[in-house]
Amino acid sequence: MTQRAKIDTDGGGTGRAAGPPVVHRPAGLTTVEVAERVARGEVNDVPLRSSRSTADIVRGNVFTRFNAIIGVLWGIMLFVAPIQDSLFGFVIIANTGIGIVQELRAKKTLDGLAVIGEAKPTVRRDGAATEISTSEIVLGDLIELGPGDKVVVDGEVAEADSLEVDESLLTGEADPVVKKPGDQMMSGSFVVAGGGAFTATKVGREAYAAQLAEEASRFTLVHSELRTGISTILKYVTWMMIPTALGLVISQLVVKDNDVKESIARTVGGIVPMIPEGLVLLTSVAFAIGVIRLGRKQCLVQELPAIEGLARVDVVCLDKTGTLTEGGMDVTDLRLLDGADESYVRTVLGALGESDPRPNASLQAIIDAYPDSVDWRCTESLPFSSARKYSGAAFSEGDGENSTWLLGAPDVLLPPGDPALGEVDRLNEQGLRVLLLARAAAELDSPQVADGARATALVVLEQRLRPDAADTLAYFADQNVSAKVISGDNAVSVGAVAGKLGLPGAANTVDARTLPAEQEAMAEVLDANAVFGRVTPQQKRDMVAALQSRGHTVAMTGDGVNDVLALKDADIGVSMGSGSEATRAVAQIVLLNNSFSTLPSVVAEGRRVIGNITRVATLFLTKTVYSVLLAILVVCSQVEYPFLPRHLTLLSTLTIGVPAFFLALAPNKERARPHFVRRVMRYAIPAGVIAGAATFATYLLARHYYTGPDALDAETSAATLTLFLVSMWVLAIIARPYTWWRIALVATMGGAFLLVLVVPWLQDFFALKLVGVTMPWTAVAIAAAGAAVLEFVWRWVGRKFPA
Repeated sequence: MTQRAKIDTDGGGTGRAAGPPVVHRPAGLTTVEVAERVARGEVNDVPLRSSRSTADIVRGNVFTRFNAIIGVLWGIMLFVAPIQDSLFGFVIIANTGIGIVQELRAKKTLDGLAVIGEAKPTVRRDGAATEISTSEIVLGDLIELGPGDKVVVDGEVAEADSLEVDESLLTGEADPVVKKPGDQMMSGSFVVAGGGAFTATKVGREAYAAQLAEEASRFTLVHSELRTGISTILKYVTWMMIPTALGLVISQLVVKDNDVKESIARTVGGIVPMIPEGLVLLTSVAFAIGVIRLGRKQCLVQELPAIEGLARVDVVCLDKTGTLTEGGMDVTDLRLLDGADESYVRTVLGALGESDPRPNASLQAIIDAYPDSVDWRCTESLPFSSARKYSGAAFSEGDGENSTWLLGAPDVLLPPGDPALGEVDRLNEQGLRVLLLARAAAELDSPQVADGARATALVVLEQRLRPDAADTLAYFADQNVSAKVISGDNAVSVGAVAGKLGLPGAANTVDARTLPAEQEAMAEVLDANAVFGRVTPQQKRDMVAALQSRGHTVAMTGDGVNDVLALKDADIGVSMGSGSEATRAVAQIVLLNNSFSTLPSVVAEGRRVIGNITRVATLFLTKTVYSVLLAILVVCSQVEYPFLPRHLTLLSTLTIGVPAFFLALAPNKERARPHFVRRVMRYAIPAGVIAGAATFATYLLARHYYTGPDALDAETSAATLTLFLVSMWVLAIIARPYTWWRIALVATMGGAFLLVLVVPWLQDFFALKLVGVTMPWTAVAIAAAGAAVLEFVWRWVGRKFPA
């Protein structure tokens, strides 16, 4: 008999648990004891961070490999060249500052949202239950538990009322473990049924939660194809840079007998543009701004790649209850069976409602409809479990009679072919939820308690549809994202709800009890159907794995404790803010406003980030390719490097830096596609080769055309003009499809360069002055030819190497 049963039966008289209990109920620690433990440091002081610390953000943005390289080169340039050749250093400082500010803004947003979504364990102190922050728990605290609560520190069970705990996140074993007083509780597990309380025996960094809870809540930058791809690109760029830069240094300082300071300046001018330093910055900024935008919509992104991941999702698994429907329900009808007395049935339902101290949504609707008013005494209770799909209680009716009742799924409690199931099916087809009240023939603690149960009444419940669910499902259908409704409820009822919301395929529902166990066969059924009922928690997990085995990127939404395993295994887990503590802990995205309609915003934000970073990465890496090619051609030709740092700083700012910033933050609804590195490099390599070859051709022609002491400046100006025009054509291609602001952006960058060419003091500042007519127009002609080749190659690559 459970702890609750002892309290109820020993109370005497006619009262249930609501009456004064005789059995001692631990009062928990006193205020003085809590203060003593805090003073001794026996407090659960492990910080649960939702984002990187300020120090980590500053360190991550400042101390990068490329910042170190550029910092050394900048220091050299400050000594050997005019300040305009050191502008690239100031650009890096500005870029790093922008990155830090944006990520700090994102941190502020995340930390604020994390406080809203933070779990508040219920602790008993001075005999009263109170909610406190996880970090306020002290050694010896008595922590109360109910269905869906996560165990946040290690401890020992003090009270147990049919307490069942899922330890699968720790042990991998999916079956719930029944806990009794004296049993150990491990942090990281969660309650699936029943309730109770446990005494904290390990807190802070001694508890397993010190690792698990922090990992579940941390602002991580892992498992991202975008970041992994950029890291891969940067690794290859570094290996390419080293020999090329060494060759350039030797070529300019040893082979050419020029002014040493001039040689150093041109060497640095060749090395700096090889570094795609702004690419990492813009990726961080795009992610950070995405977090801020979603934060304004009450969406907590617990892991950065979740924004990217949801944009790649092609299957969304939806739990009906709490996702498509709102949490509350209403009793709409009571249908008596087998000649049952309505007054007696109402009494039974009222007593059942009172028997569960933590009622779920269905039982709460029954409590609201049938308040308890008769002195029945609960002698034993069996809380609802999603695995069993029913709850129960045993009563002493006050007149010497004892009875045991079950309340749950009719198709689980009744044998196949029972006449009552026909009526249940008709109700389910209307989208109504039906519970069966049955009188059990066996004891409540018997494993076969449901066998031989006598049907007494059907309780008809109506679920409240979310007003935004239909529009959200329509959005996913429009975006070619398959929606799969996976619910523990009756399949026909689930299909009716999905049909009301306009989900394609809702008419063909599948009872999960008929699903094949073999993964490949299950995956075939899942691909062919959209609505599944009577799904067990373990099946949800298996279904996610089956879909993933077919190459699908799967998102799972849910709010109940039965969704935890599937949420954890899915590529992206999405939890409602009102969901259980366990679901919020394992989900990457928490919708704090409980609005399913926020999901399209997350998808759109991910697509914006991925699509735009792919665009601007092409710009940055085109510059890297042409810089490396120019350096190789210079080394092989044994000529002076054509550019000073100021020239490439100007070009980078106008053709990459400023445009990339706007393009990275622009709206973009293009569906995210895999193979980031391949998709970027297939355009960046030919574009960089064409730009480098056209520029070097102009430079060689100019070397034969110009003579005299100022010839090098004139040659540099002509080469700069060609490189700028070809780079502008790359920008014009990247900016497609055109909108008014994209056209204005490209035109403004072109106008800015023209301004440099015509304003005398800007000519002097950037050492750019076109000499004569023939060579400048030749440079334009070569650039035009390069642009034509670039356009042809761009289209050919798109056909030959589709993404």
